[in-house]
Amino acid sequence: MEDIAEKKQIDVLEIMRLLPHRYPLLLVDRITSLIPKKSVSGIKNVTINEQFFQGHFPGQPVMPGVLILEGMAQVGGCMAYYSFPEMIDVKLLYFAGIDKARFRRPVVPGDQIVFQLELMRHKRMVMVMKGKALVDDQLVAEAELMASF
Repeated sequence: MEDIAEKKQIDVLEIMRLLPHRYPLLLVDRITSLIPKKSVSGIKNVTINEQFFQGHFPGQPVMPGVLILEGMAQVGGCMAYYSFPEMIDVKLLYFAGIDKARFRRPVVPGDQIVFQLELMRHKRMVMVMKGKALVDDQLVAEAELMASF
């Protein structure tokens, strides 16, 4: 693995090496910046081809809020693995909690979600992150997420 200070982006192949998620539940396309134990940004390109749009909602497709939060958690998971590289291929990272989740506007096909997370604190192998999801620089969702190895 390259030194992250030299690596500005992480592509989907590296994301799939870090995370166990696969289509249709891999909800991050690229990491655009990452500073271990500090912050991470990533993107999800939302298309009409997403399976969830078949039922949510026919005639007026809206991305489920729970999947926006899942994408946020996956971006945070990439930071967690780069923060504790000894855990890669050794332990799974589990979503352990969520607080202060708020949804501000719908996400629809054609949107690109930018996830931004900052590490609030960590103790041993538990990380608490504050996350935002933005579309066109407008806040669409926010939450505090907890993850544990």
